[in-house]
Amino acid sequence: MFKFLHVGCGSKYKNKTTSGFNNDDWEEIRLDIDEAVKPDIIGTITDMSSVESFSVEAVFSSNNIEHIYAHEVPRALSEFLRVLKPEGFLVLTCPDLQSVCALVAEDKLLEPMYVSPVGPVTPLDTLYGYGPFLSRGDLYMAHRCGFTQRVLANHLRASGFPGVICARRGGKSYELWAVATKNKVTKAHLRQLAAKHFPFAF
Repeated sequence: MFKFLHVGCGSKYKNKTTSGFNNDDWEEIRLDIDEAVKPDIIGTITDMSSVESFSVEAVFSSNNIEHIYAHEVPRALSEFLRVLKPEGFLVLTCPDLQSVCALVAEDKLLEPMYVSPVGPVTPLDTLYGYGPFLSRGDLYMAHRCGFTQRVLANHLRASGFPGVICARRGGKSYELWAVATKNKVTKAHLRQLAAKHFPFAF
């Protein structure tokens, strides 16, 4: 069985990750800053010292990287790289600011982009953090940086991931999805990984 580290898991488990991870071949290890969600490991994406180096085949990060400051992004990506085995890979998703800012340019800052399980989400929520969470005091949920497709791909390569595929998810998702490998691999292998883990065709 392979192991993947689910960073910033919140209340989610393996069945809320990707179809590539949601099967019997993968064992999930959950890491989060919030004790209330009962993670296996308490920690942050900028300090995963409780996770051994070269200990997992994959890392899954969904909507975490935008919660740290821009200058902390290389540190977080280096932590992801550190815990991966040589053949390991990262699956990362975050808001696509290019599509979100297109709505802002249309003066739709406070209009719902879509309705999530916790309620309507506006461009303002996506840029700065989900308002209802912030108003109840969960300030660690604030958004402190952001990415376009090119910027995210460049960050991944600069942090030591030689194989990178990054794509914009269209429609009402306003998301970026990326797969990045610890070792250099063929484009065909990258596309196979993306096909297993991206929730859309690209």
